[in-house]
Amino acid sequence: MINEELRTYIELNIVPKYQLLDKAHSGNHVQDVIDKSLEIAKDYDVDLNMVYTIAAFHDLGLIVERERHHIIGGEMLFNDLYINSIFSMDELIIMKEAVEDHRASLKNPPRSIYGKIVAEADRSDTMDTIIERTILFRSKNFESFESIYPHVYAHIVEKYGEGGYLQVYLETKYSKKMLSDIRELLKNPEAFKEYVRNIYERLSK
Repeated sequence: MINEELRTYIELNIVPKYQLLDKAHSGNHVQDVIDKSLEIAKDYDVDLNMVYTIAAFHDLGLIVERERHHIIGGEMLFNDLYINSIFSMDELIIMKEAVEDHRASLKNPPRSIYGKIVAEADRSDTMDTIIERTILFRSKNFESFESIYPHVYAHIVEKYGEGGYLQVYLETKYSKKMLSDIRELLKNPEAFKEYVRNIYERLSK
């Protein structure tokens, strides 16, 4: 069970800050990562309060900048006065490192099971959600489909395609299905483009 005082603090003071971010990271993304992190964590001997806190802070550094958001988010967690009041220094260091380690483009694996859990949860969207978030990130004012599609396609291939840079460490049912779905659809570029077009049109209504 999650400490109710901790839950209240995060729901009132941390989660609302995600509404300041771009459309791909505001909305339900942080709650999805929290929920999946807690579900994945059931299979491991870990502190659920730590898992919950790491997931809540994982993308918060985007408020400052994208390139170092994983480092900044770790610092935000580590320096939060309330979080400091309920976790030990050893726990704070593990959580800080887990936030730092969640980013998909990093070449080294997370330093703890906590980092692996949250990294896995962050990678475990469905294919549709990944495409939606890519469109929202690439299109600030819903430019034409043809103008943004090359960027969407390139990102999906580079990150999720065969040989893509995405690293999966726990291989849950979520990441396995997502990667299988994307890679199968990418085998037919015309079908993939139409699939993305349909999502784009739904989002732009």
